[in-house]
Amino acid sequence: MVQNDYLYPIMTYRRYGTEYRWQFIQLFSFAGGEDPNGFQDVRRFTIFPIYFQQRSPLTNDNYTAFFPFYGRLKERLFRDDIFFIMFPIYGETRKKDVINDNYLYPFFNVRHGDGMHGWQFWPIVGAEHKIVTLQTNNWGDVQTNGGHDHLFVLWPIHFRQNNGIGTDDPEKIRADLPLFYLQRSPQRDSTSVIWPLFMWINDRGQKYREWQMPWPIVIIARGEGKTTTRVFPLFSRAHNNTLEDNFYLWPVYKFNETHSAPLDRRRTRILFFLFQNTTDGNTGTGKEKRRVDFWPFFVYHRDFDGNKRLQIIAPLESFVPDNPNIERDWSPLWSLWRAQDNVKTGARSQSLLWNLYRRDSAPGTKKISLLFGLFQYQSNVETKKMRLFFIPVINSHEQTMASAN
Repeated sequence: MVQNDYLYPIMTYRRYGTEYRWQFIQLFSFAGGEDPNGFQDVRRFTIFPIYFQQRSPLTNDNYTAFFPFYGRLKERLFRDDIFFIMFPIYGETRKKDVINDNYLYPFFNVRHGDGMHGWQFWPIVGAEHKIVTLQTNNWGDVQTNGGHDHLFVLWPIHFRQNNGIGTDDPEKIRADLPLFYLQRSPQRDSTSVIWPLFMWINDRGQKYREWQMPWPIVIIARGEGKTTTRVFPLFSRAHNNTLEDNFYLWPVYKFNETHSAPLDRRRTRILFFLFQNTTDGNTGTGKEKRRVDFWPFFVYHRDFDGNKRLQIIAPLESFVPDNPNIERDWSPLWSLWRAQDNVKTGARSQSLLWNLYRRDSAPGTKKISLLFGLFQYQSNVETKKMRLFFIPVINSHEQTMASAN
């Protein structure tokens, strides 16, 4: 794996084996390598969102698109296939077996595939119907894909939906927003009046009942699957068998805890990112890692192996935690003090004021540098060396050999 950053994230280069990608502010990019069919020389060039191009030894996978005039894309923008002419006048997309034809997008739409057909004149009226279909999964088992009936009028004011037709958990939704919203299924019932302010929920699947009056200020839930008492922003206490979420005088104090083997996580925050204390435990090994942020003054890490890292002055690290590109490319610019300890190798390093003072040590070795290298000292079990203004002053190894001669 190769990673090169130039004023990250403005320009980056990545290579994984035969695959590579170069990008400039995500607008210009080159990519290539092996495609899913095993061909090695697949190349992509993009000027987002204007020009898209791919060239492959398999000519059926080639495409060119010049937006918004004319083009075709394959396996891009979360779709298997995209074709357009003078978009938004006409565009066609395909994802698996479902095809969408758009005319004057997003107003006129016709779609079909996988037992489904629908249409819409958005936002005036639209309807969609899907029959029950069968599908064989990767293990050879036949699964039932439920059908549905959808209708909306003056979206999003009036809509009705029948979901999961032909399954064990059919669902009905009726709504005339903001007057009411109703959901009925064998697993869950919910009723909302003056949506979304007042709601009652009976979740038989998760085994709890909930009252919101009004949301999100007052929420009360009781049951095996969820227990919540909230009066926003004064306090909130919520928990179930695996999660706990509490706050007091939001956002002054907030606490989250997760119990989901092998993960056991506890996180405390004060005023969002001002102070954070996060601990992740592995219930299988008993090991624990910890991160403490006090923005923008310092950030402290300890990983599962016991390795430690302390950085004084960290204006971005609290917002993008554990981002190796920020730590590698930007942290050295503003950090006044950095210290790292490697438990396995015994290596340690400390740096003050952009290496005005730097010390590196490992079992049997030590390096010290002052004034950006004007003074250097290095020692190990065999030698001692010192440089002053880059001029050698002490070299005990050479002196020892001279005495022996």
